[in-house]
Amino acid sequence: MEKNSKEHKHYRTCNLCEAMCGVEITLTDNKITSIRGDKDDPFSQGHICPKAVALQDLYNDKDRLKHPVRRTQNGWQRIGWDEAFDEVAKHLKSVQSHYGNSAVGVYIGNPTVHNYGSMLFGPLFFASLHTRNRFSSTSVDQLTHHLVGYFMFGHQFLLPVPDLERTEFMLILGANPAVSNGSMLTAPDMAGKLKAIRGRGGRVILIDPRRTETARVVDEHIFIRPGTDVFLLLAFLHVIFAENLANLDRLASFTDGLNTIKQLVKDFSPEKVTSITGVAATKIEELAKAFAQAKAAVCYGRMGVSTQEFGAVCQWLINVLNIVTGNLDRVGGALFTLPAFDPVDAPEFLAPKGSYGRFYSRVRKLPEFAGELPSVAMAEEILTPGKNQIKALVTSAGNPVLSTPNGQQLDKAFASLEFMVSIDFYINETTRHANIILPPTSSLEHDNYDVGFNLLAIKNVAKYSPTLFEPTDDRRHDWQIFLELQTRMESKGLLSKTVASIKKEVMNRLGPAGMLDLGLRVGPYGTKLNPLSNGLTLHKLKESTHGISFGHLEPSLPKRLRTASKCIKLAPEVLVQDLARVKEKLLSKKDDELLLIGRRHLSSNNSWLHNSLRLVKGRSKCVLLINPVDALKRQVVDGQTVAVSSRVGRIELSIEISDEIMPGVVSIPHGWGHNRPNLQLSVAQEHAGVSLNDLTDELAIDAVSGSAAFSGVLVEVKAVSHKVSYSRDLVESLKASD
Repeated sequence: MEKNSKEHKHYRTCNLCEAMCGVEITLTDNKITSIRGDKDDPFSQGHICPKAVALQDLYNDKDRLKHPVRRTQNGWQRIGWDEAFDEVAKHLKSVQSHYGNSAVGVYIGNPTVHNYGSMLFGPLFFASLHTRNRFSSTSVDQLTHHLVGYFMFGHQFLLPVPDLERTEFMLILGANPAVSNGSMLTAPDMAGKLKAIRGRGGRVILIDPRRTETARVVDEHIFIRPGTDVFLLLAFLHVIFAENLANLDRLASFTDGLNTIKQLVKDFSPEKVTSITGVAATKIEELAKAFAQAKAAVCYGRMGVSTQEFGAVCQWLINVLNIVTGNLDRVGGALFTLPAFDPVDAPEFLAPKGSYGRFYSRVRKLPEFAGELPSVAMAEEILTPGKNQIKALVTSAGNPVLSTPNGQQLDKAFASLEFMVSIDFYINETTRHANIILPPTSSLEHDNYDVGFNLLAIKNVAKYSPTLFEPTDDRRHDWQIFLELQTRMESKGLLSKTVASIKKEVMNRLGPAGMLDLGLRVGPYGTKLNPLSNGLTLHKLKESTHGISFGHLEPSLPKRLRTASKCIKLAPEVLVQDLARVKEKLLSKKDDELLLIGRRHLSSNNSWLHNSLRLVKGRSKCVLLINPVDALKRQVVDGQTVAVSSRVGRIELSIEISDEIMPGVVSIPHGWGHNRPNLQLSVAQEHAGVSLNDLTDELAIDAVSGSAAFSGVLVEVKAVSHKVSYSRDLVESLKASD
């Protein structure tokens, strides 16, 4: 190192996935020279995944927008912030004046939950639009978790978290936590934690249509046909009741509906469901007994069970399984967090407890949840004429063309809009349709606190991430963009303009940090606004560079329940009624079907990380996995290009033949498809791949929640070339013989 060079170490939480890993970023002469795990972080203890080093790639990305742009016939034109804000407000107001408030739609993307400024200020702007046409990535991801939490526990953010570090038996359905880092389960180094369960004499079982990366660190992997987890869960419960193994323990005094559950599962014996699930009846019985008899056990299910046609019922039955075996609110089972900034006790406008069916989508009559409609309805609400047809759209940190079903239909829908504005720093597959793009600062240019993921963490922790690079004066944070737009939308007359201006000044002074400080003070570890208290404040959190741990999750029921009766609702009527649909499905199995599922890679999250060369370089990750049996039936070979078609579309990609995928199932990774025109994503376009969601079907949904049913899409696979390539094993054997 040169004598005059200046080195500085910066500590923060990586916000590229849910794991909340602490990172140590070394700067030399104000340039990042290394990113490594923070060994002193009490939560992650030095663990990071390959994505963390890409924090610098997002900051340095030459394709990232830094100033507002307007789409013109001659390309994108840079404009000033005030001009951009005024033009957006003018067009949104004009559309609402002509067609009504709900003629403006909103789509909120996944990165929002990784940014506390967006989470705290976005709802205020969206509320100022007074539209019912609000959509988000929630309904293509985790909506079923929230809906079940609302029905059973009284609040959409009461989400049980597996107590990984103290459980003795973990049953995993439709999840790949070794790669996802624990989706809806915030826990750095998931692979290490699963190994630790086994190391202390416990048992980990994975049930999934693919023998995933997680399968390498568990005791046993079991194949299951996509979309049939509901039958497996019902059979588990059947065995538990039939063998008199149900024991609610202390939950019995505040749980309603046990007898209803007992009657519902009578018809779902292991023998009845084995043919549709592909899981042997003897194995179902053995696992059910082992789970019920374990000292501490927990069942956890994620994307494979959340985003299928029975997603809500699956998440409900997972909770039921944990409850009837006494493993909810038990050490080593599933517990509720008590985060320092607690959304369960936050104001309703920031963290609504939930609602269901207060209104329905115009075209297909799909139910709202917590003020949002299912994203599968977005395209039809734009394309179908009539009252409250969406004519203008606001997108924020989202790329629904690649992340929601039937992306080609969405392309068509977005192209037909009268006006579209995107709050995003990329010109991607979605924002290319925008009239104006308002780019926020990158994650290293603003502070952060994990409001959402602390709610899902396996320990109660808190950590503040300060700004690393101060943005220039001509940049704007997400929250500043939302506040400016909110002010303009609320300014419709002299009086309202004055009120909006005062609100803006107050909120601008408060900022996200001020709201966070207030939330910490009134939270479970805070000062309770008592100036003499020694409780938690933002100042104290800032002084704790590596974060603070408040310890393991602890039993908190019935106090934490938010149901009117302070009881767990074990048998919500809307979910009980959906079992009639489950019974119909039991008789519908077809042996010749080929079903599509998704997957993800450790170096990827959503499409927003695909412009980082270090994360996408190497062998193409966008290939179709197919079982040797299915490949032979279709006379295709490894590396060959095939056409995959569904009701909604057709794509071409190469195949990889592997016995890690079960017969009758194929898999394509999520988030690719950067081959559309007019993008400004130079790296992603060089590694374009194809979009899984050009095959997924917007009509395939979970009927209760309206969530997209990604898992188990019916497809056909046919060869489009006759290229023959040999497997690596065969090549190696030929080399050896030579």
